[in-house]
Amino acid sequence: MSAQTDDLVKQDQRGPDAPSEGLGALGAYIKDYFGRVRGGELGSIPALVGLIVITAVFSLVHQGFLSAYNLEALVIQAAPIIVMAMGLVFVLLLGEIDLSAGTTGGLCSAITAVLILRHGASWWLGLIVGLVVGLLIGFGMGWLRARIGIPSFVITLATFLAFQGVTLILIGGQGSVILPDNSPLIKLENSFVPLWLGWVLLALVVVGYAAIKINDALGRRRSGLSRPPFTVIAAKVAVLAVLGAVFTYEMGVNRNLSTNAFFNNKAQGMPWVVVLLVILFAVWNFVLTRTRYGRHVYAVGGNDEASRRAGIVVSRIRISVFVICSGMAAVSGIIAASLLQSVQSNAGAGNTLLLAVGAAVIGGTSLFGGHGRIIDAVLGGLVVAVIINGMSDLIQGANSAGYEWVVTGAVLLLAAGFDAVVRRSRAT
Repeated sequence: MSAQTDDLVKQDQRGPDAPSEGLGALGAYIKDYFGRVRGGELGSIPALVGLIVITAVFSLVHQGFLSAYNLEALVIQAAPIIVMAMGLVFVLLLGEIDLSAGTTGGLCSAITAVLILRHGASWWLGLIVGLVVGLLIGFGMGWLRARIGIPSFVITLATFLAFQGVTLILIGGQGSVILPDNSPLIKLENSFVPLWLGWVLLALVVVGYAAIKINDALGRRRSGLSRPPFTVIAAKVAVLAVLGAVFTYEMGVNRNLSTNAFFNNKAQGMPWVVVLLVILFAVWNFVLTRTRYGRHVYAVGGNDEASRRAGIVVSRIRISVFVICSGMAAVSGIIAASLLQSVQSNAGAGNTLLLAVGAAVIGGTSLFGGHGRIIDAVLGGLVVAVIINGMSDLIQGANSAGYEWVVTGAVLLLAAGFDAVVRRSRAT
């Protein structure tokens, strides 16, 4: 072996930035990053850029778009979509689809509300029963797909229709079930974290993120693998800290617009649902990126036959993703009930599913399987919420809702087409 070849092998083993932490390492990292981007590994870049652009546009045309009051509205409106999209990411990673996620969430929230209001069950018991029903629904659909071989489109289309009927029967007619005012379920979307606790939670998130990134970099260096320079890690931590601080500060503004002294209670602090979103994101991101199960999900989504030959029990993985999806749909339904403070007879039967699927795809999850992350659901959900919120403020009148759906559909079509083009470029 020549000396030049030997040097190249050693450099490849050390990684492009192993020699130092100077500008050379940073330049090598940036060059490698843009090389991967040109190769089609865009990740969530389109969603992030789109989110920044549409936020900037709406903030220019609508003066109060970035006000504390509107930011709170964006978060609580996006929460049910983001949670459902997190579950759908698992199903989409396998190239499957769950058309009944919306009505599953509506059914589970209806069961919870009926148990509490009509049967005198405690709120926690109703919540547990609703979540368990969601998990059982997912297991049933996954079993039919994995063991019987029925296409997921057919299974979930049937359950989409059936669950609408069951919810209608439970609620009764065109009515609704109103949750008690003092229920902790209502407080999830309509009460706020104390200001001091919000700053403590932000500090924990930033420190935890920094610790994970530094530990990963040190571990890769000990193993002789390439890793991002610490300057890049520091920049990411700084961006997270600044954005989190701005959001926490804005949520500290009193958003109660009432002029009546009787109703003039302070509305300060981030909604409790933000804490729930952070916890769910951390859990599912850990599952997908740092466990054997997560690696198996990506493997099956990439090539199920190769995964089967590698010893992965594909049927179990396929069943499990439907369980996770339906479980998260149940959580999403309960969050939506908290937002509306009631459960309607048509809960989950509208555009809930379409918005959640759109959020996952807009965020960067592939409809063809094998590519997707939990952050896709978060970014995509925010994009959808910003579009709906911004369009409602920008366009008034009887046809305003129509324009909202036209724009949202166009963005989804653009994201799906972009995914197909990127996939084709990878194949080429």
